[in-house]
Amino acid sequence: MKDRKFETIAIREGHRKTAEQEHSPAIFLTSSFAFDSAEQAAKRFAKEEPGNIYTRFTNPTVDAFQTRLAALEGAESCLATSSGMSAIFATLMALLKSGDHIVASRSMFGTTIVLLNDIISKFNIEVTFVDLTDVSIWEKSIQENTKIFLLETPSNPLGEVVDIRALAAISKKNNIVLAVDNVIMTPALQQPLALGADLVIHSATKYIDGQGRCLAGAIAGNNELLEEIGGFIKTTGPALSAFNAWILIKGLETLSLRMKAHCDNANKLANWLVKQEFVEKVHYLGLESHPSHQVAKSQQSGFGGIVSFEVKGGQEGAFRLINNTQMLSITANLGDTKSTITHPATTTHGRLSDDERAQSGITDGLIRISAGLEDIGDIISDLKI
Repeated sequence: MKDRKFETIAIREGHRKTAEQEHSPAIFLTSSFAFDSAEQAAKRFAKEEPGNIYTRFTNPTVDAFQTRLAALEGAESCLATSSGMSAIFATLMALLKSGDHIVASRSMFGTTIVLLNDIISKFNIEVTFVDLTDVSIWEKSIQENTKIFLLETPSNPLGEVVDIRALAAISKKNNIVLAVDNVIMTPALQQPLALGADLVIHSATKYIDGQGRCLAGAIAGNNELLEEIGGFIKTTGPALSAFNAWILIKGLETLSLRMKAHCDNANKLANWLVKQEFVEKVHYLGLESHPSHQVAKSQQSGFGGIVSFEVKGGQEGAFRLINNTQMLSITANLGDTKSTITHPATTTHGRLSDDERAQSGITDGLIRISAGLEDIGDIISDLKI
């Protein structure tokens, strides 16, 4: 079938039946693969014959997941990794060398900022952090040795957005790889490659799994870039397990439905929060008051499931509200069917300095909720104080 819709691709793409004619994708739980002969083994290791060698290199279950996610992102190919952070690290280490320069958004997951500051910098790679939303600042920060633009849009947890098309025009003019973390939107709501990005990075641990069951990461893009990154992954070993790949395949089957429901609950929650006296400010892209609302509308088909809000009383007030909940899960994970609640300043962004948190807009009174799929009335009732 040609021109299949997103929902069909999410269920059917990449599934290859074995001789057993199984209806659900098989799990190939094996570390290595046997050969018919020594000659066949030699050909496969020499890349003269296609086929599986070792699960750190290829595995049919992992390949099925990669094929499906690539199709959903509109990518030529996709690589799966053991976690979202390993996907980011592999991308940077494969495409950069000593003396190179990165321009990165300061509005990213806290661990990504720590990775850039504490680990990537050890390899004599310079990083310039900029305001995500200001495209002109990205352009002004380019140096002769700038190789990568790294960002997540929308950002976690404030939902800041950059115009991907505009940034892609700048990156292409200067031969810079534009790498976009798409974890908050997923391809169900945003496809950065279609907007001009070169790479899409995922923590598949989040919405792609959707039920908090496993760790995983993914990188999607063109064959040339993925070939470079794939060499690093195969050599250093942050490969995705076959079992986790199977879980993710099943997660993709319901991704479109889940993201619509997450968006619906988040929108209702945000509109309730703006009316509450204990709330000072609500950060949700679906609100017209959000500074990035119009840009988000131009490149996303939904506003996502993350709602952040600032409460009166700083950290004490935030802790009081969080500890008062009975149903919401107090955890730093997001993208789950279960609603989660966390205090970013002391969890996801806790390793940042006070100045770094201030620059990223992470206040002591900020709370982040990943709106799950429970009844919205029950979610709201759990937050009433």
